[in-house]
Amino acid sequence: MSFTFTYQRPDFTAYQASFSKQLDKFKHASEYIAAKNALKQLNHLRKNVTTMAKVAYIRHSIDTKDVFYLEENTYWDQQQPHVDQLHGDFFSALLTSPFLSDLKKEFPETLFLLAEDQKRLTGSKIVNLKQQENERISDYTQLIASAEIDFNGKICNLSDISAYFSDPDTAIRESAQTAYWQFFTENEEKFDQIFSELVNLRHQIAMKLGFDSYVTYGDIAMNRWGYTRKDLKKFRQFILEKVVPLTTQLYQRQQTRLGVDTLYHYDLPLIFPEGNPKPQGNQSELIKKATEMYQGLSPETGAFFQKMKQQDLLDLASRSGKQSGGYCEFIDAIEMPFIFANFNGTSDDVDVLTHETGHAFQSYHSAWIEEPELVFPTSEAAEIHSMSMEFLTWPFMEKFFKEDQLKYRFAHLSSALQFLPYGALVDHFQEEVYEHPIWTAEERKVCWRKLEKQYCPEKNYHFSEGLDRGIYWYRQGHIFEVPFYYIDYTLAQVCAFQFWQRKIIEKDPKTWEDYLSICHVGGTQTFTEILQTGHLNSPFDEVAINQVIETVSTYLENISETDLK
Repeated sequence: MSFTFTYQRPDFTAYQASFSKQLDKFKHASEYIAAKNALKQLNHLRKNVTTMAKVAYIRHSIDTKDVFYLEENTYWDQQQPHVDQLHGDFFSALLTSPFLSDLKKEFPETLFLLAEDQKRLTGSKIVNLKQQENERISDYTQLIASAEIDFNGKICNLSDISAYFSDPDTAIRESAQTAYWQFFTENEEKFDQIFSELVNLRHQIAMKLGFDSYVTYGDIAMNRWGYTRKDLKKFRQFILEKVVPLTTQLYQRQQTRLGVDTLYHYDLPLIFPEGNPKPQGNQSELIKKATEMYQGLSPETGAFFQKMKQQDLLDLASRSGKQSGGYCEFIDAIEMPFIFANFNGTSDDVDVLTHETGHAFQSYHSAWIEEPELVFPTSEAAEIHSMSMEFLTWPFMEKFFKEDQLKYRFAHLSSALQFLPYGALVDHFQEEVYEHPIWTAEERKVCWRKLEKQYCPEKNYHFSEGLDRGIYWYRQGHIFEVPFYYIDYTLAQVCAFQFWQRKIIEKDPKTWEDYLSICHVGGTQTFTEILQTGHLNSPFDEVAINQVIETVSTYLENISETDLK
């Protein structure tokens, strides 16, 4: 990791003593000002310990082979549940404070909503179970990062080999997919064992805390304020009825464009027969273009991205031993975000950079928030910032794709619409799994494949026995690491479509102003309140969302195949 920050493992005994001392001051404050000051000190203490946990995570993800940070990752797997339990004591004290009504006037409403959730989610009786859960998550992360696939004359990790999925040569696409999935089938027993243990542990956690199932626990852990699982089920049904027919048409159009009799799973990533648009330039050139893009987008993004570069807060190159995927983390002590990615030379590089910059930009503008848990909003709101940034930067795509900019926009918008059924599928699958915690690994795979045929009927696995058995979900880290997160992407996507419509179709001059507003409030507002701040319709308003979806579909229909040549 290139940015300079001294990591030191916290002395938990000393931290516990300091935290407990401040907590006592908060509990026994004789007047409001004393309680308020103690609360601010507790915010400061939580920031410090959170910073060290995040830095350890970042450095481990950058190089999972680094022995020191591997040990630190193990330490935090064991220690974080104790930290959470200690912080849970604070949240409980907050809710029983004699100054609660005064505190609610001065501190964000969401702090108290979070406290209510944390009160239900923590307890000494689950600390050991949470430690074991963390260990299994780390096992999954290490297993994914360990992939070393001999392909096309070089050793590839999972990100590297996926660059071949959109090769115009059918033989290369098919062989790359075969090699990729061979890693999963060779480790199938390990993936099944890890997940079986996670399901069992999570079910035990839910039972010990008095929940009817882990599904209920999971929704509370995701802080779903203002809507319920019933709303999510209705939203999934909307996607099945309204979106799947549209995505099916897009896949039929793709099949015709590619000139194939049957669209197999290894054909799906190839949007154009001559190859998908690729960003032109190496990593340093892409960063230079991104700098120009963000300077052109707004004064705020220009200054922000320049600061990110100056402080070396981007790690974008794919390397052996590096954790897969991309993420943004906020480093509380320096009040700056960090962006992690795995560039592989495809359009995904631009997607992940704009996506994670959306997260980073939001957290940077929310650095004024003193509560570390509230710098980012809840996940479904946080993903609005990232997914919308992908669309707000559309006018600058010529910098990256030159004459292929239209192809990129078509592919990007298509894939965003096609993502909705998959995102709903992941949520539905997890709901079924945790409602049936005694299922065998085989039963889970049967469930996945059954649901996949409903939400993603385009998946033709004729040439892959493993995928046809239902192993595709192994690659989806969220299922292992952060249960019930994935539906949040779909909720955010339909909100991001609204920013796209306002920016690209309606050319609404207030689009950026509203985006900046929701970045500034961070997690001090609930999801529904953030929608109001950004003048966005709720994903649960089927009439309004259906209109947005139809606008997206019409835009894509109006781009002719001739235009795409």
